[in-house]
Amino acid sequence: MRWWPTRARRLPAPRPPEDLPVTEERLRRCVEDVLAVSDRQIRGGTIVFRGRLTMQPGRALDVLIERFRPIGYTPFLREEGGVVSVQAWPLGETVLPRRVGLNLLLFVVTCVSTLAAGLSFGGSPMFDALRSSPSAARFLAGAPFAITLMAILSVHELGHYFTARHYRAAVSLPYFIPAPLGFGTFGAIILMRSPARDRNSLFDIAVAGPLAGLAVAFPAILLGLAWSSVVPVPPGGYVAFGDSLLTWALAYLRFGPIPPGHMVFTHPMADAAWAGFLVTALNLFPVGQLDGGRIAYALFGRHHRVIGKATVAALLAVGVGSFFWALSTPGGDAVSATAASMNWFVWAALIFFLVGFHHSPPLDDLSPISAGRRVIGIICLVLLIAMTPPFVIH
Repeated sequence: MRWWPTRARRLPAPRPPEDLPVTEERLRRCVEDVLAVSDRQIRGGTIVFRGRLTMQPGRALDVLIERFRPIGYTPFLREEGGVVSVQAWPLGETVLPRRVGLNLLLFVVTCVSTLAAGLSFGGSPMFDALRSSPSAARFLAGAPFAITLMAILSVHELGHYFTARHYRAAVSLPYFIPAPLGFGTFGAIILMRSPARDRNSLFDIAVAGPLAGLAVAFPAILLGLAWSSVVPVPPGGYVAFGDSLLTWALAYLRFGPIPPGHMVFTHPMADAAWAGFLVTALNLFPVGQLDGGRIAYALFGRHHRVIGKATVAALLAVGVGSFFWALSTPGGDAVSATAASMNWFVWAALIFFLVGFHHSPPLDDLSPISAGRRVIGIICLVLLIAMTPPFVIH
């Protein structure tokens, strides 16, 4: 699971030689032709001016950034109780470390861990033949799975990275996270070290990752399904990934109805694409610092916390519903019902305890998001529903 925290690493803000009231007066002179000030307040180290903007928020932000910088402050434009406020925060310029050794090391280790995980996914005749090799070449049997999954994750993270750089946001290179079990990775994160400029740029940076990753995952699953086959169910049974609406529809288009007593024996590329869809779906949950949480903030502003809490409540409700539905089916028992509902409870717990509901606002929280981006936001919600499997494994 990938989350995308905002982490500030900045130079210490220059300390003004005057005391705070004098600094407040300097900032007020910077603000007075941009904001018709009706009230001002000092909140700790933050100085807040309230009033009415005399120009468009985007233009006001440009002017205030240039004026506040020599004093050692950064402006944030907000709405408080129906009144515009300019909050002056004592922030300095962001410094990005140029060391990329850790990024490269984690990338290489994750390539190795996904390659090892790929050994569990057969179905590629050419690479399966390597499993019997007495040399180290046998580890290359996991290459179809590993290369596909790493391509999806890499393109996802680079979508965030290059879009953030386009908007001149301070952002780190991706940090890949290897894992000893499962898919061989917990995904990757990119650290945002400066606030987004406005909701439109926040939306673009957030949505670029999932859409870029899906641009790789879709062709991968189509090719993987083309190389898959329908075979009789093994006598001892089998364990398979749970279908989402999307993967079920794609498999149906490829094979049609599966005859009784048969199963789809998937190519490792299709398995990796399934993992990519799952990771993308988890990222699109509209909570906190997840990609979906950033999209929700860009669309709904301060109401994003309510949406995040409602999402966790919905996951718990679906988990309870899955438990009683599995319990009521013929042959259902407490063990099978718990297994059916467990993934929903796990996702809710991970979001609640690890992700949380906080989100850092952009510099300009007044400019509305464009209508086209609202449409893309709805598409992302549809993709979330279509890519979330009711059962991860069955």
